[in-house]
Amino acid sequence: MILVTGANGFIGSRLTRALLAEGVTVRCMVRDPGSARLPEGSDVVAGDLLNPASLPAAMAGVDTAYYLVHSMAGGRSGFERRDREAANNFVAAAEKAGVRRVVYLGGLGETGDGLSEHLRSRLEVAEILRAGSFATTFLRAAVIIGAGGASFELVRSLVAHLPVMITPLWVHTRSQPIAVDDVILYLAGCLHDERTAGRTFDIGGPDIISYREMMERFAAVQGKRLWIIPVPVLTPKLSSYWVALFSPIPPSVSMPLIEGLANEVICRENSIRELIPLRLTPYNEALRIALSEGEATDLSSKTGQAVHPRFNSSSDNR
Repeated sequence: MILVTGANGFIGSRLTRALLAEGVTVRCMVRDPGSARLPEGSDVVAGDLLNPASLPAAMAGVDTAYYLVHSMAGGRSGFERRDREAANNFVAAAEKAGVRRVVYLGGLGETGDGLSEHLRSRLEVAEILRAGSFATTFLRAAVIIGAGGASFELVRSLVAHLPVMITPLWVHTRSQPIAVDDVILYLAGCLHDERTAGRTFDIGGPDIISYREMMERFAAVQGKRLWIIPVPVLTPKLSSYWVALFSPIPPSVSMPLIEGLANEVICRENSIRELIPLRLTPYNEALRIALSEGEATDLSSKTGQAVHPRFNSSSDNR
């Protein structure tokens, strides 16, 4: 049995579809099964990582668990404490249930005092999981490009509403964005390749570009012109406040993301490419796919019909 925590989220819902398409038996852990929109064929169970009593039933009979939860959406205040508590509760329940493997998706970022709260919390969760008696695979990703993802929706809102941007110097920081489809293929690939057990891998796309170029390319793909004016006096924290005015992403999520933009997030090693070889999606192509998915989702909400061009059949799982 494979357990997907956070199965109703941006990554969890896509991973669940991909695993089911491969014929994998999947149990989806969500806080409220009644409101969850999960694909047919998945075993849905109620579970809250901040409520230890809810976890034994979700963990029963599980061989491998995907840890895909992060508590920023629960409010900015105290998200590091909630992440720590959730991870410790998960480890205790997984050890008691005899879980053999855990796959965790966290964030890229160098260690040190200058790391943002968001990235620091992701690394702390990884350390808590790796201290468990199971074998933890830790995938470290930078910006993930996909419709519905916080980073993608944040950039889309800025490009749509701010043709002229006055930005901090973080726009020159380098990143290695990765298409969400490629993240899902790596996550699923780790399940099938025991050589990944107990190891840490950096995952990124083929392009290493600055945040400025990311936004400029986004605008160009949409046929727009974007003017970006970096100024030294505007800090990431200050810029996070005006970003919140133009974005649908809750400030509890957008502010930690913006503050983390000062940290360079590029792959320092690429060993996973040898174990799980993929044709990595270029940034501009990932943008076009994400935009088409966003349009399909908008159409779905208007018509009441499910429209998911990338995730309706096993052929989509390259």
